[in-house]
Amino acid sequence: MAETTRPHADETPTEPDATSRPAEPLWRDELGRCLRRLRLERGEILVETARRAGVSPQYLSEIERGVKEPSSEMIAAVAGALEVTLGDLTLEIATSLLTVPSRSAAAGPACRAAYALAA
Repeated sequence: MAETTRPHADETPTEPDATSRPAEPLWRDELGRCLRRLRLERGEILVETARRAGVSPQYLSEIERGVKEPSSEMIAAVAGALEVTLGDLTLEIATSLLTVPSRSAAAGPACRAAYALAA
């Protein structure tokens, strides 16, 4: 899968535009934050979770940092290793994305919900 060149939500663009708002976070960034939080809540290190998920620790680290955009099979494997359902994981990420201000001032909650779920 091709890598995107869009900066992560916490990075500053190289050419700031005075009229632009902060970029909305990418799905993969929110997924990574959520997976890392769940892993740390369990008191696990990358190697333990990665072993149960059947992925390398390096790949899990890249997922957690938002560097890789994993397939649905990989997400399911990691979610299973963390003993969460895909539904619960998706709901948590969508809820997190709903709390981020939209680029469009006219976008109401329904528009943001569609954006979050479409990702």
